[in-house]
Amino acid sequence: MHTPTLIYIHDPMCSWCWGFRPALQALRARLPADMGFERLLGGLAPDSDQPMPEAMREQLQDTWRRIQQRIPGTRFNFDFWKRCTPRRSTWPACRAVIAARSLDPACEDTMILAIQEAYYLHARNPSDEAVLVRLAEEIGLSREAFAQRLRAPETGQTLQAERARAEALGVRGFPSLVLQTGPAARWPIAVDYTEPQAMLEQIALVLDAG
Repeated sequence: MHTPTLIYIHDPMCSWCWGFRPALQALRARLPADMGFERLLGGLAPDSDQPMPEAMREQLQDTWRRIQQRIPGTRFNFDFWKRCTPRRSTWPACRAVIAARSLDPACEDTMILAIQEAYYLHARNPSDEAVLVRLAEEIGLSREAFAQRLRAPETGQTLQAERARAEALGVRGFPSLVLQTGPAARWPIAVDYTEPQAMLEQIALVLDAG
């Protein structure tokens, strides 16, 4: 018997994932007790040391404003765009989540939140390895062990494997939810940024049909 599992595909530097966080927490709190939950890192943007083009900076700031309008209560610190040198590079932050998880599985979500708050609230740049190492230290992980794990080839390989799984699930954007009820039985669950009940009803329909 396959345990139904809700798979959440995300990127810690995806601004829509930041906006979705409260609804996701509410959804998880109300999932059936026997349902599994798994996170997969989708990896929005590969490593880059190039400054983000001005047009992309404007586009992302517009996205932040749109999220604030769409999802009440979502906060962004626009000082980021003045204080930091933005790069279109989210894979380092994704590897940081994997590194934290490998050192302590209980730290996975703590690290995700630390990255999100650093980026969106405190104008710190999680594309920078030094920032990620400091964040790991701030949440109680060993600075040396984390830095070593962050750079380890296995960590990069895990990210690519998770990206491949997300693609196999048919995921093309983040955040995404997929309910897996069997080895080949997968059901996309439409993300609702403000109302967990709508997602719970979709999940219930799939489970009832099964």
